[in-house]
Amino acid sequence: MGRATYGAARHRKKVRLLRKAKGYRGARSKLWRTAKEAVQRAGVFAYRDRRARKRDFRRLWITRLSAACRMRDIAYSRFVFGLSAAGIELNRKVMSEMAIHAPEDFDAVVELAKQFTPRNAAAA
Repeated sequence: MGRATYGAARHRKKVRLLRKAKGYRGARSKLWRTAKEAVQRAGVFAYRDRRARKRDFRRLWITRLSAACRMRDIAYSRFVFGLSAAGIELNRKVMSEMAIHAPEDFDAVVELAKQFTPRNAAAA
């Protein structure tokens, strides 16, 4: 019996992988073994960075909120504490957008949060 090479199925598999490696630099888009490693590695980075992107956006929103709160004479931590005490359940993305595009509405939320922070803590 002859040596099995998988024929058309093997070729299809290679074509599929090389299509994923299209646009990679040099041998990484041309050679089977190198392309296989490059595509595998790219998949690992993509998986990791989909999660990292969520962290990055949360950091951005918190930075924006902190700046907006400082402009209104309240620390970010006091603001968040006041919101939870007031029972306001707005997420950081929404509040960040509100601080940029609807500052008068954000002012109202900040005033509400200030009412629910302890008096002696607001002065500190």
